[in-house]
Amino acid sequence: MTDTTTPLKVLVYSDDVNTRQQVILALGRRPHPDLPELQYVEVATEPVVIQNMDAGGIALAILDGEAVPAGGMGIAKQLKDEIYQCPPILVLIGRPQDAWLATWSRADAAVAHPIDPIQLADVVVDLLRSRVPATTA
Repeated sequence: MTDTTTPLKVLVYSDDVNTRQQVILALGRRPHPDLPELQYVEVATEPVVIQNMDAGGIALAILDGEAVPAGGMGIAKQLKDEIYQCPPILVLIGRPQDAWLATWSRADAAVAHPIDPIQLADVVVDLLRSRVPATTA
């Protein structure tokens, strides 16, 4: 049975505080009733992303592909190359045509700016379900 009392940690990386807030507002505290609440770790720099991911405990990382100076796609590739059993990574891309870059980065999913809250929630729920054991009725 799923432990719905322990929140899932979601890392949200962007150099732009507005982008981080858009993601958090779009997802809310609980994007799906079958999942535990989400606890957000807001990060504005690449070194802090690496530090948090190396420390463990992150269920999902959402990385802004348009962030500067370190873009989310490059960070995603580094994390997938360096962390054994890396948690799922979702990359926010500048436009749908950039999806091939997200594939190169080995991200598990990509969502284009501007953020569509419904699309983002659907993708996040799918990625988090892979991290949470199914409930039994």
